[in-house]
Amino acid sequence: MPSSVQVASTNLPSIELPTRNWQRWLFAALSLVLLAVIVHQLGRLDARQLIDSIPASPGFWLAFAGYYLALPVSEWLIYRRLWRLPAEGFRALLRKLVSNEVLLGYSGEASFYAWARRHAGLTSAPFGAIKDVSIASALAGNIVTLIMVAIAWMVLGKFHNGIEAQHIGLSVAVMLLISFAVALFRRKLFSLPAAQLRFILAVHLGRLAATTLLSGLLWHFALPEVAISSWVLLAALQLLVTRLPFLPNKDLVFASATLAIVARGSEIGRLIAIVASLILVTHLLVGVALVAADLIDEARA
Repeated sequence: MPSSVQVASTNLPSIELPTRNWQRWLFAALSLVLLAVIVHQLGRLDARQLIDSIPASPGFWLAFAGYYLALPVSEWLIYRRLWRLPAEGFRALLRKLVSNEVLLGYSGEASFYAWARRHAGLTSAPFGAIKDVSIASALAGNIVTLIMVAIAWMVLGKFHNGIEAQHIGLSVAVMLLISFAVALFRRKLFSLPAAQLRFILAVHLGRLAATTLLSGLLWHFALPEVAISSWVLLAALQLLVTRLPFLPNKDLVFASATLAIVARGSEIGRLIAIVASLILVTHLLVGVALVAADLIDEARA
């Protein structure tokens, strides 16, 4: 399908491919796998129980919408600058988000790469830009996580539910090692110019600050009586969980980890589980809409 995307100059090496059939097959295969997983996940949900548990606060839903859309919006801003990506590219970035969360980490990057090769009409290889954006996102996540862990460290002693300091220390050590390696080998790792990399890192840092604030607002609107120290600790834990690679459904993993901190059956644990379920349902519904749109596009092609 032709596209009106214009590409900014990026100094990336071009890749000449003898055929583009592989892009169509890869894109179709990823869509079918995504649809199969979505159908399986939807069949496991207890819709009635979830509906009965949903908070009614308008502030909760505004914060939820901002939290969910923060990543694709920030990436659209990035690729808008790199490739002059039009509004239609936002759908591909939503698919990238859903694939990473429902299927497997970095499967979304493969889907977005296939879309970029097929639809964006790139004159330079998109792999380098997608790689750089992913690395910068991980680096920004490490920076914000380290800051949040340092803030939360003062309140960790208030919880006596099996959190051991060496586990936190090991996670911090791994993040520091990865960040140091990225800084040391940046000339070999990155393909984009330094000015663009600084812009990408700044956008990711802003996005992470926004999502951390929005997650706190989510919980606050649902349980305004809970102490702010609890939300600080949980925000740090959430960021730590998101740093784990190749892990699907990170929000559900975060909900499970929360039960190790708060008393089982408490309102905090119940709220985290509700939010995780809502995010999963949103992923599934968005995924269904995206696959349906893909099928319509294929039928028209």
